[in-house]
Amino acid sequence: MSYKTFSMELAGRTLSVDIGRVAAQANGAAFMHYGDTTVLSTATASEKPRDGIDFFPLSVEYEEKLYAVGKIPGSFTKREGKPTENAILTSRVIDRPMRPLFPKDYRNDVTINNLVMSVDPECSPELTAMIGSAIAVAISDIPFDGPCATTQVGLINGEFVINPNSAQTLVSDLKLTVASTRDKVIMIEAGANEVPEAKMIEAIYAADAVNKQVIEFIDKIVAECGKQKHEYTSCAIPEELAAAIKEQIPPAEMEVVMFAPEKQVREERIRNLKDKLAETFADKEDWLPLIDEAVYQYEKKTVRKMILKDNKRPDGRALTQIRPLAAEVDIIPRVHGSSMFTRGQTQICDVVTLAPLAEAQRLDGLDENETSKRYMHQYNFPAYSVGETKVSRGPGRREIGHGALAERALLPVLPSEEEFPYAIRAVSETFESNGSTSMASTCASCMSLMAAGVPIKKMVAGISCGLVTGETDDDYVLLTDIQGLEDFFGDMDFKVTGTDAGITAIQMDIKIHGLTRQIVEGAIARCREARLFIMENCMKPAIAEPRKEVSPYAPKIIQIQIDPSKIGEVVGQRGKTINTIIEQTGVKIDITDDGAVSVCGTDLNMMNEAVRLINIIVTDFEEGQVLEGKVVSIKEFGAFLEFAPGKEAMVHISKIAKERIDRVEDVLTLGDRVKAVCLGKDKMGRVSFSIKDVKQ
Repeated sequence: MSYKTFSMELAGRTLSVDIGRVAAQANGAAFMHYGDTTVLSTATASEKPRDGIDFFPLSVEYEEKLYAVGKIPGSFTKREGKPTENAILTSRVIDRPMRPLFPKDYRNDVTINNLVMSVDPECSPELTAMIGSAIAVAISDIPFDGPCATTQVGLINGEFVINPNSAQTLVSDLKLTVASTRDKVIMIEAGANEVPEAKMIEAIYAADAVNKQVIEFIDKIVAECGKQKHEYTSCAIPEELAAAIKEQIPPAEMEVVMFAPEKQVREERIRNLKDKLAETFADKEDWLPLIDEAVYQYEKKTVRKMILKDNKRPDGRALTQIRPLAAEVDIIPRVHGSSMFTRGQTQICDVVTLAPLAEAQRLDGLDENETSKRYMHQYNFPAYSVGETKVSRGPGRREIGHGALAERALLPVLPSEEEFPYAIRAVSETFESNGSTSMASTCASCMSLMAAGVPIKKMVAGISCGLVTGETDDDYVLLTDIQGLEDFFGDMDFKVTGTDAGITAIQMDIKIHGLTRQIVEGAIARCREARLFIMENCMKPAIAEPRKEVSPYAPKIIQIQIDPSKIGEVVGQRGKTINTIIEQTGVKIDITDDGAVSVCGTDLNMMNEAVRLINIIVTDFEEGQVLEGKVVSIKEFGAFLEFAPGKEAMVHISKIAKERIDRVEDVLTLGDRVKAVCLGKDKMGRVSFSIKDVKQ
């Protein structure tokens, strides 16, 4: 079987792709190799559009196979289960830059699948899949206004690293992913350790420069192997229907309908308008199913014209104005930390739970560096938050993506495990939604962490900036704090989180074919101004700094360090010793391989008792040391005292009482608790204790 191989040098490693070697029945297939990382990227499309939908049905999959890293799945079925969080987030990052490049009136089902078959720690499988997806669609017969390319950037010791390897990612202050078309940036995703805005912009355009090289490489592949794009049935609204609606509802009237400060008022007006149109066009049966989409398009044009030409937002705000803000903490009793953040009609309640490090989330994926996660941020979006009726089916990709964004936003300011030895879970419940709940989640989570007594290093806030563009690159309007309508009808949702020192996370989604550098710089500057305003005028008045102590309902943790060689003595045979301490005190005990011991509980007296017992176990008896022990065994020659589980010593019968006794039982009974002093070692090296020599 003949096939073609194309190669280029990318960040010091060879990127190659085989075309025509495998998956020949897909519309497009790219067998990708980056170092030893191997990914099969395929693109397929249905022959006909899906009936009854008003969106482009694109599905992107990123499949992690554990054979890629030499593992057998740990489940009973020994098969991979549902996608990991990393797989879902990678699918979203592939989807976001590619979706805008398909025709807006295209309704054929399209699936982009990436099968990770081998992982080289030097070469990111996620990046390989991103490039492979673009190649697979570009060479296929699926209509696509690409290609696009993606590059990752790290920041180590102030220097940029293009497509960092696994080890470099661990020490990087920046984890940036940028996708570009030939001319513009089309997607940005970042997690950062308070990287200044100017440095972030520099990194974005360092990635953009590399993307242009990759696009040249893809263009050569398309020139030799690309298929002619197929014809498709357009699902655009008939011009006759659009004109008829405009005649019934003139533009000036439509502006009145759309201009309302509250979403519910505007939606009621739209419902009445649709009812009127349905009555008017009752005799045109072919138009009736299209009224919803036609009105939506009319709404979109109206809102965009109001913003772009008149600088008039639907709720009457100025272009840089943030909606009314409110914040409070401790709204939920008995939880470890809680807060509520409200921005206009967006409202998030966040609850923090603290637990021992043993309750950190275990991860089972392809990344050998990430086996557990100590900080977990989860986001929920119930139907009632937007006034809808829908059964909850658990978190979808959107919920997982929003939770991950808020998690990235706060990671850089969390204390280390040594400073704060807790696993931390933050859950953001969406009470009301009308624009950028993920940024509200970031603000609410920051406050609830402080309320819970988590000593975060700095306050973090987030905001979203929107965009409406005209016919030229210079004709655009940026919008601070976009509401849902401006998100739906606008061209961009540019989310930025950070401290007063720099950026901690970015997520940029757009619906057009890219952004100019002027727009990117303007959006980042606008977001900085807004987040500083939110921190100063809303969050700090509610809670200015982390509380000095954790909640009385939160577990307390005492940490001690023991000699690692003594770990076995604390654990005991089959865990007998440590389990006995846990049963006696009601605490939780975690021990790491380096001898760090965490004792967790809510009763401080019992925690101190557990620490005392552990210290006895790991400390050699010293002459003159006085300890209290329990009589656990009586022999003719003496009694054995247990000072801690598994830690015993003998008291000779002659050392039990000041007067001479014939039987140990005359003085001691099993279970008695008595004090004894260590006499040191005898000539045979055995440690002995005395009860009678304890000073009263």
